[in-house]
Amino acid sequence: MFSEPRSGRLAAWGNALLAGLVSPDDAVLAIVGEDTVHRVAGLPGESAPVGLTLALGRLRTLGVTGLRVALPAPGHPLGLSGPPEFNARALEAEEAVVCHGAAFGLVPEVSEAGPAGDVHVEVVWHVLPVREAPPADVPSLGEAERELAEALRDATEVLSKLDVAGSGPVAEAAIDAYRSRAARGREVLAPGYPPRAVRVLELAQRVGMLISLAYENGHGGAVSASEMAARSLALRPVERTARRAQVAAYDSMVEERERGR
Repeated sequence: MFSEPRSGRLAAWGNALLAGLVSPDDAVLAIVGEDTVHRVAGLPGESAPVGLTLALGRLRTLGVTGLRVALPAPGHPLGLSGPPEFNARALEAEEAVVCHGAAFGLVPEVSEAGPAGDVHVEVVWHVLPVREAPPADVPSLGEAERELAEALRDATEVLSKLDVAGSGPVAEAAIDAYRSRAARGREVLAPGYPPRAVRVLELAQRVGMLISLAYENGHGGAVSASEMAARSLALRPVERTARRAQVAAYDSMVEERERGR
């Protein structure tokens, strides 16, 4: 939940590239991040996987004008529009990129090799047909920002009442430390994104950190089955809200371009 999705990096920097705001080399470097290599398989006109630079250029010639993100979870096809085959692959990967302007989607397949401490991560993006339809359950940036503020307040209140680890001052310190590291180490979004999208994504990451701390730090005071169930019940809608906000932030560059036409 808290980690930056690869689909988000591909969409954000792919959108900046399509808008002419970054060079292909800079876009690919940002998309790959700490992974070893990314390739794209199933691209029309190519019989074997190709590199990201060629793939992004080919998608542009195929009519792609923007990239959207899908972050589906069981029972919540967030950002998807079908068909069922694509939705199933995206749900298995827990993320996908959906092209705007041409009926293609990309689902990542991640593989790791090497000993501990020297793991090489390779990603193959599989190009699949998608249905041209509005993505499921994606809010506007304004809606996402309001929902996140409420979710953060409500989750903190509920988890504090349950005495769950990750809901107090220690959690706040951990969140602030992460945000400081993140600010030094990377851009939140690629060039061209509106400031509100950056703000929404940062808040979604903050909510995600709270959720991660609550899960990773054990049961806290919620030692009974009923209290543990109450914690899960409290976190489920917050997770959903944070995922919706992430998608809204990554999609905002495409949405703004469409409104400007």
